[in-house]
Amino acid sequence: MEEIYKNLSSPKSKEFEKLLNTEFSKSHISEGKIVDGTITKITNKLVFLELPGAKSEGTLDINEMKLLKEEENLKVGSKVSILVIKLEDKKGDLVISREKAKKIKSWKQLEKSFENNEEVQGRIISKIKGGFVVDVQSTMCFLPGSQVDLKPQNDINHLMKEPLKFVIVKCDKIRGNIVVSRRAVLENMKKANKEEVISKFNEGDIVEGTVKGITDFGVFFDLNGIDCMTHINECSWSRIGHPEELFTIGQKQKLKIIKIDTENKKISTSVKMLTPDPFNTKINNYKVGKIYPAEVRKITDYGVFLSLEEGLEGLCHQSELTHVKKNISAKKLLSLSQKIEVMIMEIDVEKRRISLSYKNTQPNPWKKFEKEFPVGSKVDGTIKNITEFALFININDFDLDGMIHYKDISYEESVEELKKYKKNDPITAKVLEHDQEKIKLGLKQLLPDPINYFKDKKMKDIITAIVLETLDNGIKVKPDGCPMEILIKKNKIAINKEDQRTNRFNKGDRVDCMLLDLDLIKRRVSLSIKMLEEEQAKEAIKRYGSVDSGRSLPFAELPKTLKKKNETKEK
Repeated sequence: MEEIYKNLSSPKSKEFEKLLNTEFSKSHISEGKIVDGTITKITNKLVFLELPGAKSEGTLDINEMKLLKEEENLKVGSKVSILVIKLEDKKGDLVISREKAKKIKSWKQLEKSFENNEEVQGRIISKIKGGFVVDVQSTMCFLPGSQVDLKPQNDINHLMKEPLKFVIVKCDKIRGNIVVSRRAVLENMKKANKEEVISKFNEGDIVEGTVKGITDFGVFFDLNGIDCMTHINECSWSRIGHPEELFTIGQKQKLKIIKIDTENKKISTSVKMLTPDPFNTKINNYKVGKIYPAEVRKITDYGVFLSLEEGLEGLCHQSELTHVKKNISAKKLLSLSQKIEVMIMEIDVEKRRISLSYKNTQPNPWKKFEKEFPVGSKVDGTIKNITEFALFININDFDLDGMIHYKDISYEESVEELKKYKKNDPITAKVLEHDQEKIKLGLKQLLPDPINYFKDKKMKDIITAIVLETLDNGIKVKPDGCPMEILIKKNKIAINKEDQRTNRFNKGDRVDCMLLDLDLIKRRVSLSIKMLEEEQAKEAIKRYGSVDSGRSLPFAELPKTLKKKNETKEK
Protein backbone atom coordinates (compact mmCIF):
# COMPACT_ATOMS: atom_id res chain seq x y z
CA MET A 1 0.00 0.00 0.00
CA GLU A 2 2.86 2.32 0.88
CA GLU A 3 4.42 1.62 -2.51
CA ILE A 4 1.13 2.62 -4.23
CA TYR A 5 1.03 5.93 -2.39
CA LYS A 6 4.65 6.50 -3.24
CA ASN A 7 3.96 5.79 -6.92
CA LEU A 8 0.93 8.20 -6.91
CA SER A 9 3.04 10.96 -5.49
CA SER A 10 6.01 10.28 -7.76
CA PRO A 11 7.06 12.85 -10.43
CA LYS A 12 5.98 10.48 -13.21
CA SER A 13 2.46 10.13 -11.73
CA LYS A 14 2.04 13.90 -11.43
CA GLU A 15 3.18 14.35 -15.02
CA PHE A 16 0.51 11.84 -16.17
CA GLU A 17 -2.19 13.71 -14.20
CA LYS A 18 -1.16 16.97 -15.84
CA LEU A 19 -1.33 15.42 -19.33
CA LEU A 20 -4.76 13.93 -18.54
CA ASN A 21 -6.16 17.29 -17.35
CA THR A 22 -4.77 18.98 -20.44
CA GLU A 23 -6.51 16.41 -22.58
CA PHE A 24 -9.82 16.95 -20.83
CA SER A 25 -9.50 20.71 -21.13
CA LYS A 26 -9.33 20.28 -24.89
CA SER A 27 -12.59 18.35 -24.76
CA HIS A 28 -15.88 19.96 -25.87
CA ILE A 29 -17.87 18.38 -23.07
CA SER A 30 -18.21 19.08 -19.36
CA GLU A 31 -20.59 18.07 -16.61
CA GLY A 32 -23.93 19.89 -16.78
CA LYS A 33 -23.46 20.79 -20.45
CA ILE A 34 -25.86 19.87 -23.27
CA VAL A 35 -24.09 18.56 -26.35
CA ASP A 36 -25.06 16.77 -29.56
CA GLY A 37 -23.99 13.15 -29.88
CA THR A 38 -23.92 10.89 -32.94
CA ILE A 39 -25.65 7.49 -32.76
CA THR A 40 -23.08 4.77 -33.57
CA LYS A 41 -25.01 1.66 -32.54
CA ILE A 42 -28.52 0.62 -31.47
CA THR A 43 -29.27 -2.57 -29.55
CA ASN A 44 -32.38 -3.94 -27.82
CA LYS A 45 -31.37 -2.26 -24.58
CA LEU A 46 -28.96 0.58 -25.35
CA VAL A 47 -28.25 3.40 -27.76
CA PHE A 48 -24.53 4.19 -28.17
CA LEU A 49 -23.46 7.78 -28.79
CA GLU A 50 -20.16 9.26 -29.79
CA LEU A 51 -19.60 12.64 -28.14
CA PRO A 52 -17.08 15.21 -29.37
CA GLY A 53 -14.02 15.27 -27.08
CA ALA A 54 -15.15 12.31 -24.92
CA LYS A 55 -12.64 9.54 -24.21
CA SER A 56 -15.39 6.94 -24.44
CA GLU A 57 -18.87 6.43 -25.89
CA GLY A 58 -21.96 7.27 -23.91
CA THR A 59 -25.05 5.07 -23.68
CA LEU A 60 -28.76 5.77 -23.33
CA ASP A 61 -31.33 3.27 -22.07
CA ILE A 62 -33.68 2.38 -24.92
CA ASN A 63 -36.63 2.58 -22.46
CA GLU A 64 -35.84 6.25 -21.85
CA MET A 65 -36.22 6.91 -25.55
CA LYS A 66 -39.48 4.95 -25.61
CA LEU A 67 -40.94 7.05 -22.77
CA LEU A 68 -39.99 10.18 -24.68
CA LYS A 69 -41.66 8.66 -27.77
CA GLU A 70 -38.47 9.08 -29.83
CA GLU A 71 -37.81 5.40 -30.52
CA GLU A 72 -39.01 5.59 -34.11
CA ASN A 73 -36.61 8.45 -34.94
CA LEU A 74 -33.50 6.55 -33.78
CA LYS A 75 -31.08 5.84 -36.65
CA VAL A 76 -27.35 5.24 -36.77
CA GLY A 77 -25.62 8.46 -37.72
CA SER A 78 -28.44 10.78 -36.50
CA LYS A 79 -27.78 13.49 -33.93
CA VAL A 80 -29.26 13.45 -30.41
CA SER A 81 -28.93 16.21 -27.80
CA ILE A 82 -28.00 14.92 -24.35
CA LEU A 83 -27.00 16.29 -20.93
CA VAL A 84 -23.58 15.25 -19.57
CA ILE A 85 -24.27 14.22 -15.98
CA LYS A 86 -20.81 12.77 -15.14
CA LEU A 87 -17.65 12.51 -17.18
CA GLU A 88 -16.75 9.31 -15.35
CA ASP A 89 -18.64 7.23 -12.78
CA LYS A 90 -17.15 4.61 -10.43
CA LYS A 91 -16.79 2.22 -13.33
CA GLY A 92 -15.13 4.87 -15.49
CA ASP A 93 -18.18 5.21 -17.78
CA LEU A 94 -19.63 8.46 -19.15
CA VAL A 95 -23.11 9.17 -17.68
CA ILE A 96 -25.56 11.04 -19.98
CA SER A 97 -29.38 11.71 -20.16
CA ARG A 98 -31.66 12.52 -23.07
CA GLU A 99 -34.72 13.22 -20.81
CA LYS A 100 -32.89 15.82 -18.68
CA ALA A 101 -31.44 17.50 -21.74
CA LYS A 102 -34.90 17.76 -23.21
CA LYS A 103 -36.30 19.20 -19.95
CA ILE A 104 -33.55 21.83 -19.72
CA LYS A 105 -34.11 22.89 -23.32
CA SER A 106 -37.86 22.97 -22.70
CA TRP A 107 -37.36 25.17 -19.58
CA LYS A 108 -35.24 27.62 -21.53
CA GLN A 109 -37.86 27.84 -24.26
CA LEU A 110 -40.67 28.27 -21.71
CA GLU A 111 -38.70 30.98 -19.88
CA LYS A 112 -38.29 32.79 -23.17
CA SER A 113 -42.01 32.46 -23.91
CA PHE A 114 -42.81 33.80 -20.41
CA GLU A 115 -40.52 36.81 -20.86
CA ASN A 116 -41.97 37.58 -24.32
CA ASN A 117 -45.57 36.83 -23.21
CA GLU A 118 -45.90 34.28 -26.02
CA GLU A 119 -48.50 31.54 -26.22
CA VAL A 120 -47.42 27.91 -25.82
CA GLN A 121 -49.14 24.66 -26.78
CA GLY A 122 -49.86 21.85 -24.37
CA ARG A 123 -52.29 19.16 -23.29
CA ILE A 124 -54.27 18.76 -20.08
CA ILE A 125 -53.28 15.27 -18.88
CA SER A 126 -54.70 14.95 -15.34
CA LYS A 127 -56.67 16.59 -12.57
CA ILE A 128 -55.15 17.53 -9.20
CA LYS A 129 -56.25 19.55 -6.16
CA GLY A 130 -57.10 23.11 -7.17
CA GLY A 131 -56.58 22.57 -10.90
CA PHE A 132 -54.97 20.42 -13.59
CA VAL A 133 -51.58 19.19 -14.86
CA VAL A 134 -50.62 20.39 -18.35
CA ASP A 135 -47.84 18.85 -20.43
CA VAL A 136 -46.06 21.64 -22.29
CA GLN A 137 -43.01 20.46 -24.27
CA SER A 138 -42.56 17.52 -21.84
CA THR A 139 -42.64 19.91 -18.85
CA MET A 140 -45.41 19.43 -16.31
CA CYS A 141 -47.17 22.78 -15.60
CA PHE A 142 -49.99 23.72 -13.24
CA LEU A 143 -53.31 25.05 -14.59
CA PRO A 144 -55.56 26.54 -11.82
CA GLY A 145 -59.25 25.65 -12.09
CA SER A 146 -60.19 29.33 -12.43
CA GLN A 147 -57.93 29.69 -15.48
CA VAL A 148 -59.44 26.92 -17.64
CA ASP A 149 -62.17 29.02 -19.28
CA LEU A 150 -63.86 32.42 -19.22
CA LYS A 151 -66.59 30.95 -17.03
CA PRO A 152 -66.37 28.25 -14.32
CA GLN A 153 -66.53 24.77 -15.86
CA ASN A 154 -67.82 21.73 -13.96
CA ASP A 155 -66.80 19.29 -16.68
CA ILE A 156 -63.72 19.64 -18.95
CA ASN A 157 -63.59 16.12 -20.39
CA HIS A 158 -63.91 17.62 -23.85
CA LEU A 159 -60.62 19.45 -23.27
CA MET A 160 -58.58 16.60 -21.79
CA LYS A 161 -55.50 15.58 -23.84
CA GLU A 162 -56.48 17.94 -26.64
CA PRO A 163 -53.84 20.34 -28.01
CA LEU A 164 -54.62 23.74 -26.48
CA LYS A 165 -53.05 27.16 -26.31
CA PHE A 166 -51.83 28.57 -22.97
CA VAL A 167 -50.08 31.64 -21.59
CA ILE A 168 -47.40 31.25 -18.90
CA VAL A 169 -48.37 33.50 -15.96
CA LYS A 170 -45.65 32.33 -13.51
CA CYS A 171 -42.23 30.76 -13.98
CA ASP A 172 -40.20 29.87 -10.86
CA LYS A 173 -36.94 28.14 -11.90
CA ILE A 174 -35.71 27.65 -8.34
CA ARG A 175 -38.83 25.71 -7.31
CA GLY A 176 -39.35 24.22 -10.77
CA ASN A 177 -42.87 25.63 -10.85
CA ILE A 178 -44.69 26.87 -13.97
CA VAL A 179 -48.30 28.15 -13.88
CA VAL A 180 -50.25 28.51 -17.14
CA SER A 181 -53.62 30.01 -18.10
CA ARG A 182 -56.01 29.14 -20.91
CA ARG A 183 -58.44 31.86 -19.83
CA ALA A 184 -55.90 34.59 -20.70
CA VAL A 185 -55.70 33.21 -24.25
CA LEU A 186 -59.50 33.25 -24.61
CA GLU A 187 -59.68 36.80 -23.19
CA ASN A 188 -57.10 37.99 -25.70
CA MET A 189 -59.10 36.38 -28.49
CA LYS A 190 -62.31 37.96 -27.23
CA LYS A 191 -60.59 41.34 -26.93
CA ALA A 192 -59.34 41.08 -30.50
CA ASN A 193 -62.83 40.15 -31.69
CA LYS A 194 -64.28 43.09 -29.71
CA GLU A 195 -61.93 45.53 -31.34
CA GLU A 196 -62.86 44.20 -34.76
CA VAL A 197 -66.62 44.35 -34.08
CA ILE A 198 -66.50 47.75 -32.33
CA SER A 199 -64.60 49.26 -35.26
CA LYS A 200 -67.65 48.55 -37.45
CA PHE A 201 -70.00 50.71 -35.34
CA ASN A 202 -70.43 54.46 -34.91
CA GLU A 203 -72.30 56.52 -32.32
CA GLY A 204 -75.85 57.09 -33.51
CA ASP A 205 -76.13 53.75 -35.36
CA ILE A 206 -79.38 51.80 -35.01
CA VAL A 207 -78.63 48.10 -34.33
CA GLU A 208 -80.46 45.00 -33.14
CA GLY A 209 -79.43 43.15 -29.99
CA THR A 210 -80.63 40.18 -27.97
CA VAL A 211 -81.35 40.49 -24.25
CA LYS A 212 -78.62 38.54 -22.47
CA GLY A 213 -79.00 39.66 -18.86
CA ILE A 214 -81.26 41.91 -16.72
CA THR A 215 -80.09 43.66 -13.53
CA ASP A 216 -81.42 46.37 -11.21
CA PHE A 217 -79.39 49.02 -13.01
CA GLY A 218 -79.87 48.04 -16.65
CA VAL A 219 -80.05 45.46 -19.45
CA PHE A 220 -77.18 43.64 -21.19
CA PHE A 221 -77.59 42.91 -24.89
CA ASP A 222 -75.60 40.59 -27.16
CA LEU A 223 -74.52 42.61 -30.19
CA ASN A 224 -72.76 40.50 -32.82
CA GLY A 225 -70.89 38.53 -30.15
CA ILE A 226 -70.03 41.40 -27.81
CA ASP A 227 -71.91 42.75 -24.82
CA CYS A 228 -73.43 46.21 -24.67
CA MET A 229 -75.46 47.76 -21.87
CA THR A 230 -78.57 49.92 -21.71
CA HIS A 231 -78.83 51.73 -18.38
CA ILE A 232 -82.23 51.74 -16.65
CA ASN A 233 -82.50 55.48 -17.34
CA GLU A 234 -82.12 54.77 -21.06
CA CYS A 235 -84.77 52.03 -21.20
CA SER A 236 -87.79 54.34 -21.41
CA TRP A 237 -88.81 57.99 -21.24
CA SER A 238 -91.17 56.88 -18.47
CA ARG A 239 -89.91 55.95 -15.03
CA ILE A 240 -89.71 52.17 -14.42
CA GLY A 241 -89.02 50.30 -11.21
CA HIS A 242 -87.01 47.46 -12.82
CA PRO A 243 -85.93 46.72 -16.43
CA GLU A 244 -87.70 43.37 -16.30
CA GLU A 245 -90.96 45.34 -16.61
CA LEU A 246 -90.04 45.91 -20.28
CA PHE A 247 -87.59 43.13 -21.26
CA THR A 248 -87.21 39.34 -21.09
CA ILE A 249 -84.20 37.09 -21.72
CA GLY A 250 -83.80 36.27 -25.42
CA GLN A 251 -85.94 39.22 -26.56
CA LYS A 252 -84.83 40.97 -29.78
CA GLN A 253 -84.64 44.74 -29.43
CA LYS A 254 -83.72 47.69 -31.62
CA LEU A 255 -81.04 49.85 -30.00
CA LYS A 256 -79.35 53.18 -30.64
CA ILE A 257 -75.62 53.41 -29.93
CA ILE A 258 -75.09 56.51 -27.75
CA LYS A 259 -71.45 56.01 -26.72
CA ILE A 260 -68.44 53.91 -27.79
CA ASP A 261 -65.55 53.59 -25.34
CA THR A 262 -62.70 52.35 -27.52
CA GLU A 263 -60.24 52.30 -24.63
CA ASN A 264 -62.33 50.01 -22.40
CA LYS A 265 -64.04 48.27 -25.34
CA LYS A 266 -67.56 49.15 -24.17
CA ILE A 267 -70.69 50.15 -26.05
CA SER A 268 -73.56 52.03 -24.39
CA THR A 269 -76.97 51.86 -26.01
CA SER A 270 -80.43 53.38 -25.55
CA VAL A 271 -83.97 52.27 -26.25
CA LYS A 272 -85.75 55.51 -25.41
CA MET A 273 -83.63 57.46 -27.91
CA LEU A 274 -85.41 55.58 -30.71
CA THR A 275 -88.47 57.76 -30.08
CA PRO A 276 -88.82 61.57 -29.78
CA ASP A 277 -88.48 63.14 -26.34
CA PRO A 278 -92.04 63.77 -25.04
CA PHE A 279 -90.75 66.86 -23.21
CA ASN A 280 -90.19 68.36 -26.65
CA THR A 281 -93.35 67.11 -28.33
CA LYS A 282 -96.12 66.68 -25.72
CA ILE A 283 -95.35 68.99 -22.79
CA ASN A 284 -97.07 71.97 -24.45
CA ASN A 285 -100.41 70.17 -24.00
CA TYR A 286 -100.20 70.77 -20.23
CA LYS A 287 -100.57 74.01 -18.26
CA VAL A 288 -99.55 74.95 -14.70
CA GLY A 289 -102.54 75.23 -12.35
CA LYS A 290 -104.75 72.90 -14.40
CA ILE A 291 -106.03 69.50 -13.21
CA TYR A 292 -105.33 66.36 -15.30
CA PRO A 293 -105.90 62.59 -14.91
CA ALA A 294 -102.81 60.55 -14.01
CA GLU A 295 -101.81 57.00 -13.12
CA VAL A 296 -99.63 55.97 -10.14
CA ARG A 297 -96.38 54.46 -11.48
CA LYS A 298 -94.07 54.33 -8.47
CA ILE A 299 -94.43 54.95 -4.72
CA THR A 300 -91.41 56.06 -2.68
CA ASP A 301 -90.76 57.27 0.86
CA TYR A 302 -90.75 60.87 -0.30
CA GLY A 303 -93.69 60.88 -2.71
CA VAL A 304 -95.44 59.35 -5.72
CA PHE A 305 -94.48 59.32 -9.41
CA LEU A 306 -97.48 59.62 -11.70
CA SER A 307 -97.80 59.25 -15.46
CA LEU A 308 -99.75 61.91 -17.32
CA GLU A 309 -99.23 59.97 -20.55
CA GLU A 310 -96.57 57.73 -22.07
CA GLY A 311 -93.19 59.36 -21.51
CA LEU A 312 -94.47 62.20 -19.33
CA GLU A 313 -94.20 61.67 -15.58
CA GLY A 314 -94.26 63.99 -12.60
CA LEU A 315 -93.62 63.79 -8.90
CA CYS A 316 -96.22 64.45 -6.26
CA HIS A 317 -94.15 65.15 -3.16
CA GLN A 318 -95.26 63.78 0.20
CA SER A 319 -96.18 67.30 1.32
CA GLU A 320 -98.61 67.57 -1.62
CA LEU A 321 -100.56 64.40 -0.90
CA THR A 322 -102.96 65.65 1.75
CA HIS A 323 -103.94 68.88 3.48
CA VAL A 324 -104.08 67.26 6.89
CA LYS A 325 -101.02 65.04 7.52
CA LYS A 326 -97.62 66.31 6.41
CA ASN A 327 -95.68 63.06 6.94
CA ILE A 328 -98.28 60.54 5.79
CA SER A 329 -96.97 57.43 4.03
CA ALA A 330 -97.95 57.46 0.36
CA LYS A 331 -98.51 53.68 0.52
CA LYS A 332 -101.38 54.24 2.96
CA LEU A 333 -103.06 56.71 0.63
CA LEU A 334 -102.45 55.41 -2.92
CA SER A 335 -101.64 52.16 -4.72
CA LEU A 336 -99.81 51.25 -7.94
CA SER A 337 -101.79 51.69 -11.19
CA GLN A 338 -104.43 53.72 -9.33
CA LYS A 339 -105.94 56.49 -11.47
CA ILE A 340 -106.37 59.87 -9.78
CA GLU A 341 -106.52 63.55 -10.68
CA VAL A 342 -103.61 65.88 -9.97
CA MET A 343 -102.86 69.58 -10.37
CA ILE A 344 -99.69 70.66 -12.18
CA MET A 345 -97.76 72.98 -9.86
CA GLU A 346 -94.59 73.48 -11.93
CA ILE A 347 -93.06 72.47 -15.27
CA ASP A 348 -89.26 72.66 -15.67
CA VAL A 349 -88.43 71.62 -19.23
CA GLU A 350 -84.69 72.15 -18.78
CA LYS A 351 -84.53 69.81 -15.77
CA ARG A 352 -87.26 67.56 -17.25
CA ARG A 353 -89.28 67.92 -14.07
CA ILE A 354 -93.04 68.15 -13.45
CA SER A 355 -94.28 68.93 -9.93
CA LEU A 356 -97.77 67.67 -9.11
CA SER A 357 -100.26 68.09 -6.26
CA TYR A 358 -102.95 65.66 -5.22
CA LYS A 359 -104.20 67.63 -2.19
CA ASN A 360 -105.08 70.65 -4.34
CA THR A 361 -107.74 68.54 -6.10
CA GLN A 362 -109.37 67.81 -2.72
CA PRO A 363 -111.44 70.15 -0.46
CA ASN A 364 -109.22 72.03 2.00
CA PRO A 365 -110.45 71.16 5.53
CA TRP A 366 -108.41 74.03 7.03
CA LYS A 367 -110.32 76.63 5.05
CA LYS A 368 -113.60 74.89 5.79
CA PHE A 369 -112.84 74.86 9.52
CA GLU A 370 -111.75 78.51 9.50
CA LYS A 371 -114.99 79.44 7.79
CA GLU A 372 -117.25 77.41 10.11
CA PHE A 373 -115.32 78.15 13.31
CA PRO A 374 -113.89 81.66 13.35
CA VAL A 375 -111.72 82.91 16.22
CA GLY A 376 -113.80 83.11 19.41
CA SER A 377 -116.13 80.20 18.62
CA LYS A 378 -116.40 76.97 20.61
CA VAL A 379 -115.40 73.54 19.29
CA ASP A 380 -115.80 70.02 20.62
CA GLY A 381 -113.13 67.38 20.38
CA THR A 382 -111.26 64.50 22.01
CA ILE A 383 -107.87 64.60 23.71
CA LYS A 384 -105.58 62.80 21.25
CA ASN A 385 -102.25 63.28 22.97
CA ILE A 386 -100.75 64.89 26.08
CA THR A 387 -97.20 66.21 26.02
CA GLU A 388 -95.11 67.97 28.64
CA PHE A 389 -96.32 71.37 27.45
CA ALA A 390 -99.75 70.96 25.80
CA LEU A 391 -102.91 69.02 25.06
CA PHE A 392 -103.55 67.99 21.43
CA ILE A 393 -107.21 67.80 20.48
CA ASN A 394 -108.77 65.94 17.57
CA ILE A 395 -111.62 68.18 16.47
CA ASN A 396 -114.99 66.48 15.92
CA ASP A 397 -116.19 66.14 12.29
CA PHE A 398 -112.75 67.27 11.07
CA ASP A 399 -109.59 65.24 10.62
CA LEU A 400 -107.71 68.16 12.15
CA ASP A 401 -105.77 68.63 15.37
CA GLY A 402 -105.71 71.67 17.62
CA MET A 403 -103.35 72.53 20.46
CA ILE A 404 -104.10 73.82 23.96
CA HIS A 405 -100.94 75.16 25.60
CA TYR A 406 -100.70 74.62 29.34
CA LYS A 407 -100.83 78.40 29.86
CA ASP A 408 -104.27 78.39 28.20
CA ILE A 409 -105.71 75.65 30.41
CA SER A 410 -106.30 77.86 33.46
CA TYR A 411 -105.48 81.36 34.60
CA GLU A 412 -102.98 79.93 37.05
CA GLU A 413 -100.86 79.05 33.98
CA SER A 414 -99.29 76.06 35.71
CA VAL A 415 -97.92 73.03 33.87
CA GLU A 416 -99.40 70.92 36.67
CA GLU A 417 -102.84 71.57 35.12
CA LEU A 418 -101.97 69.02 32.40
CA LYS A 419 -102.18 66.23 34.96
CA LYS A 420 -105.92 66.85 35.37
CA TYR A 421 -106.65 65.46 31.87
CA LYS A 422 -106.51 62.00 30.29
CA LYS A 423 -106.18 60.74 26.75
CA ASN A 424 -109.51 60.19 24.88
CA ASP A 425 -111.39 62.51 27.28
CA PRO A 426 -114.02 64.69 25.54
CA ILE A 427 -113.33 68.40 25.77
CA THR A 428 -114.80 71.75 24.70
CA ALA A 429 -112.44 74.63 23.92
CA LYS A 430 -112.39 78.09 22.42
CA VAL A 431 -110.73 78.90 19.07
CA LEU A 432 -107.93 81.38 19.76
CA GLU A 433 -106.03 81.48 16.49
CA HIS A 434 -105.80 80.15 12.89
CA ASP A 435 -102.14 80.29 11.84
CA GLN A 436 -100.81 78.59 8.66
CA GLU A 437 -102.78 75.37 9.04
CA LYS A 438 -102.39 75.39 12.81
CA ILE A 439 -105.25 75.74 15.28
CA LYS A 440 -104.65 77.20 18.72
CA LEU A 441 -107.33 76.48 21.33
CA GLY A 442 -107.91 77.56 24.93
CA LEU A 443 -109.89 76.40 27.99
CA LYS A 444 -109.41 79.26 30.43
CA GLN A 445 -110.93 81.63 27.88
CA LEU A 446 -114.29 79.92 28.54
CA LEU A 447 -114.05 80.80 32.26
CA PRO A 448 -114.56 84.20 33.98
CA ASP A 449 -111.32 86.15 33.91
CA PRO A 450 -110.08 86.68 37.52
CA ILE A 451 -108.38 89.91 36.49
CA ASN A 452 -111.88 91.40 36.18
CA TYR A 453 -112.01 91.41 40.01
CA PHE A 454 -109.57 94.33 39.90
CA LYS A 455 -111.35 96.34 37.19
CA ASP A 456 -112.98 98.61 39.75
CA LYS A 457 -109.95 98.68 42.03
CA LYS A 458 -107.35 101.41 42.27
CA MET A 459 -103.93 101.85 43.84
CA LYS A 460 -103.83 101.74 47.69
CA ASP A 461 -107.23 100.01 47.94
CA ILE A 462 -107.34 97.70 50.93
CA ILE A 463 -107.99 94.05 50.04
CA THR A 464 -108.57 91.10 52.33
CA ALA A 465 -106.76 87.92 51.15
CA ILE A 466 -106.52 84.30 52.32
CA VAL A 467 -103.07 82.73 52.83
CA LEU A 468 -102.67 79.71 50.53
CA GLU A 469 -99.02 78.83 51.12
CA THR A 470 -95.93 80.14 52.95
CA LEU A 471 -92.68 80.12 50.98
CA ASP A 472 -89.10 81.15 51.70
CA ASN A 473 -89.46 84.27 49.54
CA GLY A 474 -92.95 85.29 50.63
CA ILE A 475 -96.54 84.19 51.09
CA LYS A 476 -98.97 83.12 48.38
CA VAL A 477 -102.44 84.57 48.84
CA LYS A 478 -105.79 84.68 47.07
CA PRO A 479 -108.03 87.78 47.33
CA ASP A 480 -111.35 86.99 48.94
CA GLY A 481 -113.79 86.35 46.07
CA CYS A 482 -111.06 86.09 43.37
CA PRO A 483 -109.43 82.82 42.11
CA MET A 484 -106.17 84.56 41.19
CA GLU A 485 -103.10 83.57 43.23
CA ILE A 486 -100.73 86.42 44.12
CA LEU A 487 -97.32 86.28 45.81
CA ILE A 488 -96.62 88.92 48.49
CA LYS A 489 -92.85 89.11 48.63
CA LYS A 490 -91.05 88.73 51.95
CA ASN A 491 -89.93 92.38 52.06
CA LYS A 492 -93.57 93.43 51.65
CA ILE A 493 -95.11 91.60 54.61
CA ALA A 494 -93.95 94.01 57.39
CA ILE A 495 -92.25 97.33 58.02
CA ASN A 496 -89.69 96.02 60.50
CA LYS A 497 -87.21 93.46 59.23
CA GLU A 498 -87.56 91.34 62.36
CA ASP A 499 -91.25 90.95 61.47
CA GLN A 500 -90.59 89.96 57.84
CA ARG A 501 -90.89 86.27 58.66
CA THR A 502 -93.15 84.06 56.54
CA ASN A 503 -93.64 81.61 59.42
CA ARG A 504 -95.75 84.29 61.14
CA PHE A 505 -98.55 83.21 58.77
CA ASN A 506 -100.44 79.96 58.47
CA LYS A 507 -102.45 78.51 55.64
CA GLY A 508 -106.02 79.85 55.80
CA ASP A 509 -105.11 83.06 57.64
CA ARG A 510 -106.96 86.16 56.54
CA VAL A 511 -104.72 89.22 56.10
CA ASP A 512 -105.39 92.79 55.04
CA CYS A 513 -103.08 94.20 52.40
CA MET A 514 -102.93 97.12 50.05
CA LEU A 515 -102.97 97.21 46.24
CA LEU A 516 -99.37 98.14 45.41
CA ASP A 517 -99.36 97.83 41.62
CA LEU A 518 -101.99 97.08 38.96
CA ASP A 519 -101.69 96.62 35.16
CA LEU A 520 -104.83 95.08 33.64
CA ILE A 521 -103.32 94.83 30.15
CA LYS A 522 -100.23 92.95 31.33
CA ARG A 523 -102.31 91.10 33.90
CA ARG A 524 -99.95 92.19 36.67
CA VAL A 525 -101.12 92.62 40.31
CA SER A 526 -98.94 93.34 43.37
CA LEU A 527 -100.11 93.38 47.03
CA SER A 528 -98.27 94.67 50.11
CA ILE A 529 -98.96 94.35 53.90
CA LYS A 530 -96.02 96.66 54.56
CA MET A 531 -97.60 99.41 52.48
CA LEU A 532 -100.85 99.11 54.45
CA GLU A 533 -98.94 99.45 57.76
CA GLU A 534 -97.04 102.48 56.43
CA GLU A 535 -100.26 104.17 55.30
CA GLN A 536 -101.93 103.48 58.63
CA ALA A 537 -98.94 104.96 60.49
CA LYS A 538 -98.98 108.07 58.33
CA GLU A 539 -102.70 108.51 58.96
CA ALA A 540 -102.27 108.17 62.72
CA ILE A 541 -99.38 110.66 62.79
CA LYS A 542 -101.38 113.04 60.64
CA ARG A 543 -104.28 112.85 63.06
CA TYR A 544 -102.31 112.85 66.34
CA GLY A 545 -98.95 114.21 65.16
CA SER A 546 -96.45 116.49 67.11
CA VAL A 547 -93.06 118.10 66.50
CA ASP A 548 -91.26 114.82 67.18
CA SER A 549 -93.47 113.14 64.62
CA GLY A 550 -95.37 111.35 67.29
CA ARG A 551 -92.49 109.22 68.59
CA SER A 552 -93.12 110.34 72.18
CA LEU A 553 -96.87 109.94 71.94
CA PRO A 554 -98.63 106.85 73.34
CA PHE A 555 -99.96 106.00 69.88
CA ALA A 556 -96.52 106.29 68.18
CA GLU A 557 -96.29 102.50 68.31
CA LEU A 558 -99.69 102.19 66.70
CA PRO A 559 -98.58 100.01 63.76
CA LYS A 560 -96.98 97.47 66.09
CA THR A 561 -99.97 97.61 68.44
CA LEU A 562 -102.28 97.00 65.52
CA LYS A 563 -100.16 94.10 64.39
CA LYS A 564 -100.13 92.60 67.87
CA LYS A 565 -103.90 92.93 68.05
CA ASN A 566 -104.16 91.23 64.67
CA GLU A 567 -101.80 88.48 65.75
CA THR A 568 -103.73 87.98 69.01
CA LYS A 569 -106.98 87.98 67.09
CA GLU A 570 -105.68 85.43 64.59
CA LYS A 571 -104.45 83.18 67.39
